[in-house]
Amino acid sequence: CSKHRDAMPDSDMPRYPVFQSAAALCVGVGSFSDPSDLPGLAHFLEHMVFMGSEKYPSENGFDAFLKKHGGSDNASTDCERTIFQFDIQRKNFKEALDRWAQFFICPLMIRDAIDREVEAVDSEYQLAKPSDSHRKEMLFGSLAKPGHPMGKFCWGNAETLKQEPKRMKINVYKRLRAFWKKYYSAHYMTLAVQSKVVPVGKVHALNITWALPPQEKYYRVKPLHYISWLIGHEGTGSILSVLRKKCWAVALFGGNSETGFDQNTTYSIFSISITLTDEGFQNFYKVNKSCNSLFLSVCALRIYEEIQRIEANEFHYQEQIDPIEYVEDICENMQLFPKEDFLTGDQLMFEFNPEVISAALSLLTPEKANLMLLSPEHEGQCPLREKWFGTQYNVEDIQQEWMEQWTRNLELTADLHLPAENKFIATDFTLKPSDCPDTEFPVRIADSDRGCLWYKKDNKFKIPRAYVRFHLISPVIQQSAKNVVLFDLLVNILGHNLAEPAYEAEVAQLEYKLVAGEHGLVIKVKGFNHKLPLLFHLIIDHLADFSASSDVFSMFAEQLKKTYFNILIKPEKLSKDVRLLILEHSRWSMVDKYQALTAGLTTEELIEFSRSFRAELFAEGLVQGNFSSAESVQFLQYVTDKLQFSKLTAEVPVMFRVVELPQKHHICKVKSLNKGDANSEVTVYYQSGPKALREHTLMELLVMHMEEPCFDFLRTKETLGYHVYPTCRNTSGVLGFSVTVETQATKFNTELVELKIEEFLTSFGEKLNALTEEAFNTQVTALVKLKECEDTHLGEEVDRNWAEVVTQQYVFDRLNREIEALKQMTRDELVSWFKEHRGQSSRKLSVHVVGFGAEENDEEGSGEKQEEKGKDEDLRSSAYGEVSKLSFLPASPKVEGAIAIVDIPAFTEGLPLFPYHKILK
Repeated sequence: CSKHRDAMPDSDMPRYPVFQSAAALCVGVGSFSDPSDLPGLAHFLEHMVFMGSEKYPSENGFDAFLKKHGGSDNASTDCERTIFQFDIQRKNFKEALDRWAQFFICPLMIRDAIDREVEAVDSEYQLAKPSDSHRKEMLFGSLAKPGHPMGKFCWGNAETLKQEPKRMKINVYKRLRAFWKKYYSAHYMTLAVQSKVVPVGKVHALNITWALPPQEKYYRVKPLHYISWLIGHEGTGSILSVLRKKCWAVALFGGNSETGFDQNTTYSIFSISITLTDEGFQNFYKVNKSCNSLFLSVCALRIYEEIQRIEANEFHYQEQIDPIEYVEDICENMQLFPKEDFLTGDQLMFEFNPEVISAALSLLTPEKANLMLLSPEHEGQCPLREKWFGTQYNVEDIQQEWMEQWTRNLELTADLHLPAENKFIATDFTLKPSDCPDTEFPVRIADSDRGCLWYKKDNKFKIPRAYVRFHLISPVIQQSAKNVVLFDLLVNILGHNLAEPAYEAEVAQLEYKLVAGEHGLVIKVKGFNHKLPLLFHLIIDHLADFSASSDVFSMFAEQLKKTYFNILIKPEKLSKDVRLLILEHSRWSMVDKYQALTAGLTTEELIEFSRSFRAELFAEGLVQGNFSSAESVQFLQYVTDKLQFSKLTAEVPVMFRVVELPQKHHICKVKSLNKGDANSEVTVYYQSGPKALREHTLMELLVMHMEEPCFDFLRTKETLGYHVYPTCRNTSGVLGFSVTVETQATKFNTELVELKIEEFLTSFGEKLNALTEEAFNTQVTALVKLKECEDTHLGEEVDRNWAEVVTQQYVFDRLNREIEALKQMTRDELVSWFKEHRGQSSRKLSVHVVGFGAEENDEEGSGEKQEEKGKDEDLRSSAYGEVSKLSFLPASPKVEGAIAIVDIPAFTEGLPLFPYHKILK
């Protein structure tokens, strides 16, 4: 249960260092302890304890205190444990700890708050319903024996916590109090504290699952981790390698997730999840046989020791993680392991025990497996329905002939074998001497008309790791929607081609990531520096010699179509796509890309595109960590020598031009594309313009002031939805801010939500007018302290520097400049800035994604749930092939300046564009 959510920015925004102090409390009780007549009570209690305490009675007082001092909090309810955590600046930690502790000592849990917070729990449940992972988990749990806690409905919703108790005359308030008194006791709790100075998709999938006796007691051996390492291996000789060659699968994951549902005191789950192609779906029985074959693997000491060595290296040279994550892990470990293993019990493999591993392997037999086959092809063939998430399914016995094939004549073959020795495991951990003067920020050490390289030696963290990142900028990507799709295919298939040869590097804790950026290919590698050049060369070699068979092309074209569709059916993704389609000139929307893909592309067109992509580039890179400058230059040299590209004939901007909105209100409403999904999203965006660094910092301060009042008004008091948040927007260098609410169409229509957002902004303006100098200075100090926090690991510094390189802004001392700007700001400046953007001359854009059932709400003017009407059928489609034909809601006629989505190109065509703006220099 996440109380707050980070909003995704439109583009790379500077990431701030983590907070200094954190605490986490683990209570040894969870949803498995829910009473049978009140499903979701444990989760509901997790919400309610944060609604004020006797010592600090304000409902949102703790959140307000955290926001005031640069902190955050969160909580989660698992099957057998509930975890609460927060972080804050170090000097305010003691008071925060007292305020937080009072929630467990004497929470108010007042009666008046119960109905309102039930709505928050119900909204969280509604947001989770479209998630395939949650639906699979609930469906699997429903197949458990009657009375087993696996079958419980752990989420809770309005039906189980409000409507049904009312019918059964159950006093929820008294039961909640009794549950808290029974379980929220010190002997069930563990606490970890850190205070340092250093701070519903369209896809074919096969899930094979076994329920085993609990394995937690074997944590020193970790048998399921060893088995999952073999099953999930992606190199030569692996299950996935065999399936990929047959074009039957694109991904495979195996193991135990170590969540409360997968591992607890009553059982342990071992599962294999395979993302199938269309052909793999038709041959899923044969896919399953490949998986069963590898269970013949013996307990190989060589393999176990190799995993041991890799994980020991990772543990001994690990980078410090965010304190709030660290204390969360430790407080849970304190419930699971003896004290000598609190820090290592979940990370290291201590001892090889073939008997324990063999015992686990012997249980993973075909006759004990549950096969779950997911596919949109099953529509109309599933008469059963899971109670809580409404998942349609059918249950069938496995055909006898297949059961016999799975259990006889199983053997390892030339194609399916144990992995060879790993050449990517680092053995040299010495720190390199510096060969150039130390600098606080990256410096350019190579520059030509074909590329440049930024470099910074790590002399702060002093670990044998490094980060290498490159942006290969190309003029051909944005020439058409077709080229954007071909670029997506190129990057996806390049990743596929690298999957086997680069997998051993990933196993050895070297990581790589390929990103299809808007204007170029981004390549990121990181890990122990000793063998990192090997991985980088491997990626560049495969890009230089790019190839794709017709089978692989067809497989990835089909997968990409599903990927585009799965993005479009998520309200938050669709909202962002529509908003950016309006704001960013010449942007190709997800629908444009989907139409280009369904129109038909060929392997030959992809190969030709890959040649044109490599023909003309500009390569810009950043190297940081345990490399000398001489070694770093070799990365750029390898790129230019191997790819043999020409220089750019004209500069390629790395950002879009942005439309200057007229000075009035525009609203665009679009129908959700996921039939049956009630979730709606409303984003109200105020455009500011191409401003300087000072204005950006002022906007950050404004949003920081706005966060807690926004949560209190829109979620706590108005109960509009689970996710409500303001955020800064940096849209290709043009600034703005927005307020977003995710709600359900069965409860509120989107126009009412917009009205409530406006009411909030009006009330916030009044609060801002009444803001005292002391309160203003306190918030400024909090933001300054947040920006002054030391990085906890090298990756944070690299992310910040890379954001400057990839946007070609190069303001590496941005944090220092922002701190200076903050120290010079005044309260009057903040108030004036907000009034200016809320006045008659404001440039306002509202985007509504309307969930299923919303038309009835609009017609009736009511939040009551309405029955589905047949007229919706032409607006949504259950088949992903129909997205391009979907209609969109016209904008509300009540709002002057309303635009329909089909009119967006004509609307934006006549508007002025801001110049290219390298923001905030």
